[in-house]
Amino acid sequence: HILPWAVTAALLVYVFGWATDWKRLYDALRAADVPLFLLFATLDRLAFFAVWTWLQAVALRRFVSHVPVRSVFAVRGGSELIRTVSNPASDAAFFLGLAQLTGGRLDAVISAALVPALMHFLVMLLVMTVALPFVEGGFEANRGTWTTAGILWAIVVAFTVAVRLSATRRIAIPGVAGLRAWLERFSLRDLRPFLLGFLGLTIFDIVIQGLASRAFGIPIDWIALAARLPVLYLALSIPTLGNFGTREVAWASLFAEFGERDQLIAYALGVNAVFLVINLLLGLLFLPRALQLIAAVRNARREGAAVPERLLHDPTDL
Repeated sequence: HILPWAVTAALLVYVFGWATDWKRLYDALRAADVPLFLLFATLDRLAFFAVWTWLQAVALRRFVSHVPVRSVFAVRGGSELIRTVSNPASDAAFFLGLAQLTGGRLDAVISAALVPALMHFLVMLLVMTVALPFVEGGFEANRGTWTTAGILWAIVVAFTVAVRLSATRRIAIPGVAGLRAWLERFSLRDLRPFLLGFLGLTIFDIVIQGLASRAFGIPIDWIALAARLPVLYLALSIPTLGNFGTREVAWASLFAEFGERDQLIAYALGVNAVFLVINLLLGLLFLPRALQLIAAVRNARREGAAVPERLLHDPTDL
């Protein structure tokens, strides 16, 4: 519980207390086309909220229980109010709320929720891999991105080989038998809506991020966005409060050749601020459900029941 606060404080002190020229940051904010930026950032946040929630509802309905889609949206919306204070607590509330919808089947809910998370990861990795050879500068100018892609593919291959060996040669590898049994539950037909949904969302995200950054006077190359956004999302998995600090550092590092450091930091700060306001508004829209979730999490902790914390995280901290 202390780690997100500590990481956020350290990053904010570094970004805004030492590495930023405040006058240039203010000038970058003033030079931005604020109405267009707000429009694009809002569309990005709402698209992630809608698509992720819908696909999680699809996973629950296919693999766990035929729950109403509107109930899943209510649970997700209610948990967003908690996210304005704590991402892990919001995750705990969301999964606990889904477990309540399915009669207390928390393990089944987590298992089904892993399906959209895994598919989103694979789609982003595929898009990143396709885009990388076309990024200006080649390997020498994009060594970190190529290295990240290589590590991620190595992890995928390692898990694939381990599952294959467990199935064909009956080699006992700790945890792999359970993973294989879980994977065998899903056919390609079952996974099709997640593949198509996240492919569409990823393309939309690239376009909307490019438009939003241009509204800030930062013309980031579209191919570079496709190749590097997955790295940005990996950085956002670091536990912080609302991604303040991590988003600013990541944008300034990954897209340094497309704008001044203070411009990129101002853009990332603006995105964080917009997302924070939208989280608050979504939570207020579903306030009754949010209050129920807060009470449920407190009761579960008081009674010693299992409460999931940060089991899953979508890349934009929805």
